Amino acid sequence: MVASVIVDISTAEIDRIFEYIAPDELGVKKGDRVLVPFGSKTIEGFCIDLKETADTSHTLKEIKARLDAYSAITEEQLELAKFMRERYFIRYVDCLRLFIPSKLRGGRVRELKRVFVSLAQDKPYDQLLEEAGSPARRAVIERLKDGGEFLSRLTSEVSVSCVNTLIKRKLLVKSDKEIFRSPQGLAPSTATLPTLRPSQQAALDTINATSRTVSLLYGVTGSGKTEVYMRCIAQALSCGKTAIMLVPEISLTPQTLKIFRSRFGDIVAMLHSGLSDGERFDEWRRIVTGDAKVVVGARSAIFAPVRDLGVIIIDEEHDSSYVSESNPRYITADIAKWRARYNGGKVILGSATPSIESFLLAKKGQYELVRMDERISGNMPAMQIVDMKEEVIAGNIGIFSAALMQALRQTVERGEQAMIFLNRRGHSSFVMCKKCGYIAKCTDCDITLTYHSVDNLLKCHYCGKRYKMLECCPECGSRDIRYGKIGTQRVVAELEKAFPGVNILRMDNETTATKSAYLDILGAFAAGEAQILVGTQMIAKGHDFPNVTLVGILDADMSLYFSDYRSAERTFQLVTQVAGRAGRAAKSGKVILQTFSPRHYVFRYAANYDYDGFFEKENNTRMVSDYPPYTTIMRLLMTGQNEDDVVRCAKNIYYKVKPLEKKYGYDIVYMQAMKSPINKIENKFRYQILMRFKRTRERSIIADAYAAMDENKVKGVSVFAEINPQNLN
Repeated sequence: MVASVIVDISTAEIDRIFEYIAPDELGVKKGDRVLVPFGSKTIEGFCIDLKETADTSHTLKEIKARLDAYSAITEEQLELAKFMRERYFIRYVDCLRLFIPSKLRGGRVRELKRVFVSLAQDKPYDQLLEEAGSPARRAVIERLKDGGEFLSRLTSEVSVSCVNTLIKRKLLVKSDKEIFRSPQGLAPSTATLPTLRPSQQAALDTINATSRTVSLLYGVTGSGKTEVYMRCIAQALSCGKTAIMLVPEISLTPQTLKIFRSRFGDIVAMLHSGLSDGERFDEWRRIVTGDAKVVVGARSAIFAPVRDLGVIIIDEEHDSSYVSESNPRYITADIAKWRARYNGGKVILGSATPSIESFLLAKKGQYELVRMDERISGNMPAMQIVDMKEEVIAGNIGIFSAALMQALRQTVERGEQAMIFLNRRGHSSFVMCKKCGYIAKCTDCDITLTYHSVDNLLKCHYCGKRYKMLECCPECGSRDIRYGKIGTQRVVAELEKAFPGVNILRMDNETTATKSAYLDILGAFAAGEAQILVGTQMIAKGHDFPNVTLVGILDADMSLYFSDYRSAERTFQLVTQVAGRAGRAAKSGKVILQTFSPRHYVFRYAANYDYDGFFEKENNTRMVSDYPPYTTIMRLLMTGQNEDDVVRCAKNIYYKVKPLEKKYGYDIVYMQAMKSPINKIENKFRYQILMRFKRTRERSIIADAYAAMDENKVKGVSVFAEINPQNLN
């Protein structure tokens, strides 16, 4: 047999299939990891196909070894790799690497085995007792009557000499036994099924009845979407199928895993990048072998090697974390829909604030729209909008408004809890007048300008136009110009001054750097060890704390004025999601939102939890402005350590794609080559070509752009294609 092999080597120029002889005695199968000769070396590779004859007349070398007792990559994953390669212009090997734990390659992680002792099987139990002799040795025999133990545990509690004597007399036998490295330990299912509310039952019935592959479950925060998810999974399991449950943040996986294991027991596995190498390897093997049939995890869990997928659930489907912004780049929803179609399964997209794209597809009938408009525990919390310009006029130049400070004092005095959300993301900083609220925008794009401190300039991230930094406000003449950010550390410091003796927790990238930090902070807050939790986006969604009655939102404008056409949408989503953390039990909740733009339509709709109204407004704006979902934005990103090479590559590709404007006419709305706003990351220079074009010619334009990229490669320069990128930094 002839094997088609993708070699596991990180060279951009090598992205093709190599052929090798597969000796019959090795028993090589499709999807196997194999050891092959390559040049003067022996390296690992992936067998993606087997055939009777070779496609070349050259003499073929033989595969040296099959590396695993089972196929590491499934037939479905091999087909998925082909789809991703064509869709995202990424190398074959990069696709395949997504499917298996990285440390498995190269044999850097293996099964964890320890010495195990048990009773000899060739003698009756009574005889073992008799031959043991002393009472101490007889006690060991009695201890192991119902099963063996790991040697290390046994000798920590009984005499080592007793155990060694029994082994020497062949009354006990030693063997190697695997220790399973579970992220949270395994536990049997114990939960009883709650009675479904009418809205939950109606949602479940609609999802089960629809013939559409994708259902959009639009349910307000606290409406009980999780229970609907679990019922859909239970339905899939009852049909002999498997399931994948995705959450947007790694911090949400432990609590989600706990909930799902309480319902489904040990058949639930967890996959995400935060696991140790051993944990990830063991969880992956449980899935490969079929011991785990439900996978909970963050974005990368979409590639879990489950077979016969019945349902894929993407919770908080609007979240930008579901789009990979590092190599290899992919969109999780695309992968989910492909896998569902391949397996004849379903995709459920769940959110209290669906993406504009998803809701539009649901309105058009391409997705099944399922609504859950009622909260289980009562009404949504009342939201108060505070105009921070008035605070400044009144002499308050601090972080907190008078209303928020008063509400915090009342909350602390009642023994209740509060969450303070700092709306901060990314590297961008907008420029604003603190007196009148003026925001600097591009005159050509109506997109907020970004401040670049290195050049002391304002730049548009969509057209590249540059502006001088403001010395005074062009609207009111004030020199009180604000730019930059407030950090969580400063927020905590101010709160500690205002509330001495009150325990305050902080949750951001810095405080959650260690593996257990997420659970430690959330566990402490859930246990009531702190009354105030300060955090960034990671506290905005998925958390359920019954004693939280107050949510304060600081710098609501920060995401509103990013140089991104999605800025209004993301701000609405963030505000609504974090507001939903308040009043989730019997106690009513309150939200105080601080902004310099109180009359902005985002906050008006958010204050009333009016997603439908916001959608109509934002959708019309996108349609008139020729932004997605009515057009497609494509970014061609070039990166490399030698700036001259990167520039040369960018120029080569740009001169090839520039004629597309003439070829496609008005279908191409915009095209521009420029430095990336963040010009250097990890010692690699970054240049980009931005294209915006009508959806009607999308496939042809993308194909032509890919061809231009492929024909103009420069050694040492990586080229990536991104469709509707989450940011343009």
